[in-house]
Amino acid sequence: MPETPETATTPETAETPERPGTEPESPPAPVARIDGLEVVVAGGRALVEDVSLTALPGRCTALMGPSGSGKSTTGLALLGEYPHGARVTGRVAVTGPAAYIPQHPAAALNPARRAGALLGDIVRRAGGGRAERAERVHAALRAAQLPAPRQVLRRYPHQLSGGQQQRVVLAQALASGARVVVADEPTTGQDAVTRRRVVAELRAVLDRGVALVLLSHDIDTVRELADDLVVLRHGRMVEAGPAAEVLADPRDPWTADMLAAAGRRARPARAENARREPDVLLRVDRMTAWHGPRRGGVTVLQETSLTLGEGECLAVIGRSGSGKTTLARCLAGLHPRWSGHAAVGGRVLPRSLRHRGRDQLAAIQYVFQDARASFDEYRPVLDQVARSAVRLRGATPREANAEAASTLAALGVAADTAARRPADLSGGELQRAALARALLARPRILLCDEITSGLDPVTRYEIRALLADLAERTSLLLVTHDLELAADLADRVAVMDEGRIVEQGPAPDVFAAPARPATRRLLGDARLAVRRTRPA
Repeated sequence: MPETPETATTPETAETPERPGTEPESPPAPVARIDGLEVVVAGGRALVEDVSLTALPGRCTALMGPSGSGKSTTGLALLGEYPHGARVTGRVAVTGPAAYIPQHPAAALNPARRAGALLGDIVRRAGGGRAERAERVHAALRAAQLPAPRQVLRRYPHQLSGGQQQRVVLAQALASGARVVVADEPTTGQDAVTRRRVVAELRAVLDRGVALVLLSHDIDTVRELADDLVVLRHGRMVEAGPAAEVLADPRDPWTADMLAAAGRRARPARAENARREPDVLLRVDRMTAWHGPRRGGVTVLQETSLTLGEGECLAVIGRSGSGKTTLARCLAGLHPRWSGHAAVGGRVLPRSLRHRGRDQLAAIQYVFQDARASFDEYRPVLDQVARSAVRLRGATPREANAEAASTLAALGVAADTAARRPADLSGGELQRAALARALLARPRILLCDEITSGLDPVTRYEIRALLADLAERTSLLLVTHDLELAADLADRVAVMDEGRIVEQGPAPDVFAAPARPATRRLLGDARLAVRRTRPA
C-alpha cells in the first residue's frame, strides 16, 4: 500500500499561477479537490509533483499533457488509488462516490463475466426488484449510446470492440450514481458518430450536476466540454486556467506545440502521387465471422470481400462495433471463427495462427491499439522487439538485438529507453516499439489497429509521419477512426457498417463524394465535430 501522511498537507501557490477568471458570486461547494499532490515511486521518481485542481458540480475540469505526464495518476488519486509502494503527500478530498472510466476499458471488465452480469452487480447495490434492476441496466446502456443492448449484455468483453468496451464502462459509471466521474480518454478509438454522442452524454452528465474530470488528448472534446483546463508535463502543472483562455492563448511552449500539431498533416495526401494499379497481395472473398458456436452464435462480419495491393495502403473505417477489428484479427489468425477465403501472395491463409507456418506468421504483423497491453511488463522492451527476428526469421539473438536496437533508434526510441521495462516508457514510445517489433519480422502486410488513438497531438503527428514513411515501402491495412490519417495515407478506403463493407474505392473519391448513407453520416459527423469545436 502507498504511504500516506496522517495529516494532509496543502501547498502554497503552485509554480505556474492560475489565470484570472470570473468567479460566480456564490460558487458551489467542490465535490472533489486535490491540493499539492505528490506521488513518488521506487527510485525517487515523482509521477506527479505539486498538482492541484478543484472539481465542481456540473463543471468539467480537463487535464491535458503528453503520455506519461501524470494525468492518470492524478485522476486515480480521486479514487484513492496509487501505485504499490508509492509515497504520497498532499491533500485529496472527495465528497460522495466517484467513478473511473479507464483509457483501456478492458482493464475494468472481468474477462470471465458477461457485460450484463458486470452491470447487474452495480445496480443490485441500489436494491429494487429484478425488473427494476434490468430497466436501470438498459437505461445505462442507452445513455452510453450502445446500440442493440440485449446483444451486448450477452457478450463477454473479448467479444466487444474497443469502442463497445468503452461504452460498457461508461454505462457502469452512469449506473453507479457517482457524484464525480473521472473519464480517462473517453473518446479514444471512437468513430466520429460515437464520439459526438459520447460528448453529448458527458454533457448530459454535467447537466445533472455531476462533476467531470476529463483526462484527454482530444482537443476537440476538451473545447466542447471543459470549463477549466490544467496542462501537465513531466508530472508538473505548466499551465492552468479557464479552458477557453488557455486554448486561445497558451503560455507554455508545449501547449502551443500541441495545438499546432493538432492541425498539421503528416504529409500531402497520397492521391497527389497517382500510381499504377498494384499487383494484388491480399485477397479476401466472402469472409463471415462469428462469436460463439457457428449455429446460434453472434455474426459480427458478413460476406466481406476486399483486396490489398503490393505497396498499397487500405484504410478500413466505420463506426465502433462495425466489424473493423474483427476483420483485422481474422486476417492475423487471432480470430479463427470465420468462413470464406483469404490468401496472401496466392497462398491460402489458415484460419488460426496455430496452423500457419513461420513465413505466414511473419507475412502479416498486427500492431495493436493498446500497445502497453501487448508487451510483457516484466521484460525489457529491447528483448521483446528482438524476439520477432529470432522467432519468425531464425536470426541469432546477437543479430536480433543489433537489428532491434537499430530499428528502434530509427523510429525514435533511444537505446537507454529500449533497455527499460514497458512501464517506464510513454504511450508514444511503446507505440514506436510495437511498430519496430512488427517490422523485425519483415512483414509483407502491416495491420495497424487504431494505433494513433489515445496519443497526444504531438506524438500522434509523429506516429502519422512514421506511418507515412512506412506506407512507401510496405503494404498497410489501417483500421482507424482518424479520418485525417486515412485521407492522408490511404490509396483506397473501405467503409464498414454493421459487419459489412458498404462502400470502397479510391480514397479521394470516397471522401469527396460518398455514395452510401453510412459513409455520408460518418464523414458528415466528423466535419460537424470540427465545425462545432474549432474556433474560426
